[in-house]
Amino acid sequence: MAQPIQHRFSPYADNGGTCVAISGPDQAVLIADTRLSKGYSIHSRKCSKVTQLTSKCAIASCGMKADAITLHKVLKIRLTMYEHEHRKEASITAIAQMLSTILYGKRFFPYYTFNVLAGIDDEGVGGVYHYDAIGNFERINVEGQVYGYTTSGSGSALAHAVLDQQIGEYNVVGTKQKFFSNEQLVSLCKDVLSSTGERDIYTGDYAEIFLIDKTGMKKIDFELKKD
Repeated sequence: MAQPIQHRFSPYADNGGTCVAISGPDQAVLIADTRLSKGYSIHSRKCSKVTQLTSKCAIASCGMKADAITLHKVLKIRLTMYEHEHRKEASITAIAQMLSTILYGKRFFPYYTFNVLAGIDDEGVGGVYHYDAIGNFERINVEGQVYGYTTSGSGSALAHAVLDQQIGEYNVVGTKQKFFSNEQLVSLCKDVLSSTGERDIYTGDYAEIFLIDKTGMKKIDFELKKD
């Protein structure tokens, strides 16, 4: 007699990629690669993980691309409703709470996304928020530092180690607080994602850098390794 066969199905997939966000006294930088992969297959080399939500706020989502697309659409719809009701753009603090509510509302069948929100708040100070899949979040403020930073995705641990050394300076004693210009922050983000791409097969091809300050948002494209 033939043995019964059990068929397994998972609704989730991890499409890889890495995103990095840094907040400063009057700026924020969000950078993510554009590789979309599954296992050892690269499905697309130019698939953006970042969506601009307002003139001073953007979100990057790693994890499952299908869920990220749906989440970003829902968030954009909710923000349009907010603008019609309040006659102004939502602040990054309002968006942060809204995103948490949306994610928590799906907690029994979560969006398989790991999100990072970056932008400028109403006081002109850069802010970075890190989320888990069901809406737990925090605004990243490194103790004793002007700058906050976080990472997400398949190369998160690799990227975070570089930021700990360059910004956190946990291995250095008796140094003064460093301040970074916009150009220096962009250059640092390029170095972080380039080094991550050398060691993580799911990170590569191209990167999108979003520089946010009081003047608005500027996008910079940057090439990574393609193998």
